Amino acid sequence: MTLDGTLAFLAVYWPEIVSIVALVLISAFFVGSETALTAVSRSRMHTLEANGEMRAGLVRQLIERRDRLIGALLIGNNLANILSSSLATSLFLGLFGSSGVALATLAMTVILVIFAEVLPKSWAISSPDRFALSAALPIKLFVAVVGPISSLVNAVVRRILGIFGVTLSREIPMLTAHEELRGTVDLLHREGAVVKADRDRLGGILDLSQLELSDIMVHRTAMRAINADDAPEVLVRTILESPYTRMPLWRGTIDNIIGVVHAKDLLRALAEPNVGPENLDIVKIAQKPWFVPDSTNLEDQLNAFLRRKQHFALVVDEYGEVQGIVTLEDILEEIVGDISDEHDIDMQGVRQESDGSIVVDGSVPIRDLNRALDWQLPDEEATTIAGLVIHESMTIPEERQAFTFYGKRFIVMKREKNRITRLRIRPAAENETKPL
Repeated sequence: MTLDGTLAFLAVYWPEIVSIVALVLISAFFVGSETALTAVSRSRMHTLEANGEMRAGLVRQLIERRDRLIGALLIGNNLANILSSSLATSLFLGLFGSSGVALATLAMTVILVIFAEVLPKSWAISSPDRFALSAALPIKLFVAVVGPISSLVNAVVRRILGIFGVTLSREIPMLTAHEELRGTVDLLHREGAVVKADRDRLGGILDLSQLELSDIMVHRTAMRAINADDAPEVLVRTILESPYTRMPLWRGTIDNIIGVVHAKDLLRALAEPNVGPENLDIVKIAQKPWFVPDSTNLEDQLNAFLRRKQHFALVVDEYGEVQGIVTLEDILEEIVGDISDEHDIDMQGVRQESDGSIVVDGSVPIRDLNRALDWQLPDEEATTIAGLVIHESMTIPEERQAFTFYGKRFIVMKREKNRITRLRIRPAAENETKPL
């Protein structure tokens, strides 16, 4: 086509050409806005809104009603695409006759895919927050106009899906807030943006409501307590030699806890005139015991500790029998990891061997092992590593018996009565399978 012919063509058909270009740009805007508003960071928008960014507030309002937003954007996008394709078809029919339909379809497919789909989506996904802020005001106005139509369309869609037993809920997200936050932290850790220690601390906070006291308490078999019927000087020596500041006081049986003795109260009593280790009444200085159910979750117990300004509680089961003790430090360690001071006993629970295997005491909690070694052993059915082996093997293993599960080889090194006291753990070989 010559220059004169091109000019003549543009002079005749310029309204259709300008309209098609404008509609393709409008379609690109809707597609990019949909991508950006779907991928936008809600936390980032919240921070910007708190700092006075009005457009961030508009974005927040839009994504609060995602179904209404997406419906409106799809309506606008489809209207622009259909109208631009119709104009192109009319234009090509006038130029090429009956073959214009095929040519228009081919041309508009290429144009729409490149300029109204791939390009705007790539642009929006590369910087969704910035794109969303820029598009917030015009999209807000468009949704205000088309929103009622979008709501009507969504209602029809829900009714049709309801016929087939599919229920859509606008209130219930697929992931809870905790799951979404945990997934984000894990993803950032894998990408290297969050170090392991920070991931573990954030995970510990999120796990508080999922764990019960029975998961972290010091079991009664490892609990240190004193007998009120022992001689006073024996009790004083036991308390002062203990690394713990609080000790349960029992009489008759360990289930009959009558008090809790605090080392500071003991020292104050011994500082009184005419009071010595031989004539001290330990029961009088003991504090009233606080009993809590073993099914209490850690979040509730932490709040109870803070509310009552106490650090120590006795854990009982549904029958009222003492199962162990829990302290404020035990709960905090679930968040920050092991808290040690100069009086703590060094627990030799995990040892790395030269061959790469790990020797573990049976009483080591699974959660502590996972945190220390970055493993993923399940802790839903068992609290300790010995309990996990018993649960998976469905038996009380003998010494030197080995089991393979969760990608690890567990070898029982030592057993005392019905308790597994020591295990060796190493990566499972490819030819080792879980026993039936």
